[in-house]
Amino acid sequence: MPQNKAKFLIPAVGAALVLGGIATATYLFLKGGPSGTISDALGSAKLVPDEAIMTAYISTDPKLWSNLENFGTPEAQKLITQGLEDFKKDLTKDSDLSYEKDLKPWLGGVMFAVLPPNPVQPTQSAPQERSEPNLLMVVGVKDKLAALDFSKKLKSQKDVETKEIDYKGETITETIENKGAPSYSAILNDRVVFAPNKENVQQAIDTYKGEASFASKPGADKLFNHNVDLQNTLVKVYVPDYGNTVKQLLTTNSSSQIPPQTLEQLKQVKSMIGAIGVDDVGIRMKATANLDPQLTEYQYPNSPSNLVNLFPVDTILSANGKGLKGVWSAFVKQSETNPELNQALQQTRTQLQAINIDLDKDIFGWMDGEFALALIPANQGVLANTGFGAALVFDTSDRQTTEATFDKINNIAQNQLPISIQKGKVGDKDVTKWEFPGQGALVTQGWLDNDTVFMAVGDSVAQTVATPTNPSLKDSDPFKTIAGSLQQPNSGYFYLNMDLSMDIFDRFAALQPIPKEARTVLNSIRGVGMTANNPNKEISQFEFVLALKRKSE
Repeated sequence: MPQNKAKFLIPAVGAALVLGGIATATYLFLKGGPSGTISDALGSAKLVPDEAIMTAYISTDPKLWSNLENFGTPEAQKLITQGLEDFKKDLTKDSDLSYEKDLKPWLGGVMFAVLPPNPVQPTQSAPQERSEPNLLMVVGVKDKLAALDFSKKLKSQKDVETKEIDYKGETITETIENKGAPSYSAILNDRVVFAPNKENVQQAIDTYKGEASFASKPGADKLFNHNVDLQNTLVKVYVPDYGNTVKQLLTTNSSSQIPPQTLEQLKQVKSMIGAIGVDDVGIRMKATANLDPQLTEYQYPNSPSNLVNLFPVDTILSANGKGLKGVWSAFVKQSETNPELNQALQQTRTQLQAINIDLDKDIFGWMDGEFALALIPANQGVLANTGFGAALVFDTSDRQTTEATFDKINNIAQNQLPISIQKGKVGDKDVTKWEFPGQGALVTQGWLDNDTVFMAVGDSVAQTVATPTNPSLKDSDPFKTIAGSLQQPNSGYFYLNMDLSMDIFDRFAALQPIPKEARTVLNSIRGVGMTANNPNKEISQFEFVLALKRKSE
């Protein structure tokens, strides 16, 4: 079996086991075993060598996966169903095996473990060939009688050769299908371990017989017992040593030298756990990172998200947060230990100084409050062809510096662009406009109150932000369903309304048509929501939701 088949998740389960073989029928005479739920992950981790740098556990409980059947347009459901059927047929092609009859009844939860990569010797044709990651699969056997039937059927298939190898009293089965590359498996109690190389299976047997396991790594017990607070958890990822894991993955997937400063920054994250589940909104992902407080440069503040109230209900996209000044200060401090980053920063500072702009003071120095960005539908003036405009809003405690910065930017624009700078009003707000002759205002800027400044691209967008009406974006059903379902308090929201985004995509369809299958899937998505939370210098939390349309919509 080609080694790259082991790099996939769900597909690898069926493909690997169909080709891998389960030869020891004497073991498979009792019914019962791991159910395939997330609670079985710890048992599988006890067979993974402690050298593993990360693991991912996939539940095979059909009740959990059936929750996805509540979502999707009829067209999307049909497309996905057909794709699953094609996948199942592909797993058992060229054989008389059936996924539904022969695999599904006994297949328990699946754990994938990433072991340190084996170095690849350079060759004359590829002197910098990259090393390949080592993968080990641990698959639960929830019905041993069904697995016995599968084993018998598999051994009877044509073009399948098997050989049994004894290792410390356990049997490793080498399986070769259609004279391809061999794969290796072994039955250890109520689980099967599988790998594209014999050494990884031997390591799993050593672990089974008492050597240190992934479950015994320092901090691993906290990860496996950590409650991610997700309904219907389908997948969990465990990374007990995040810095070392990313370092090894970067080394594996890059032929260039990783700067030591980058590797040092990775040490800020001690461990990480992530999970994917499905709830009433759609597919949700949560991750929690445990940080080293001594190395954490900046703690992101919570945002009240008040500025979102300035945007209309039909906002296409919005993003908000708080304290860009602090983020920038942390970035500058970080660059002091990174020569390449520091050089790029100094070049940017020099280029802006040439036009009388101080990057630290004029751009980020006054951005100490909440900020928000939005894309808003607009079909007039210079935006008639694009269909949307943009708005930026900032709260600041330093109005004097803010006004001085905008004056500098206005002078630069007037001297270098074919525009005129005009003073005017939008509602009762005094504003400054960049106007193109005969096309109206491209950019409008002004103050909404004593400490809130805004910039808008497009006349109608400026009108919307400067004279907000109720209900606002925060009151809209899509925003409440998507962003409103995310954890609170938080550092701000990212929100995308997919239906409104599709209207924009359609405007450019003549330039880049959306494939039919992609459109079918996109039409079944309501939107995307994302947030983060940094309650202290030891914890960072992230949440993402892919909101799906229910069948009834």
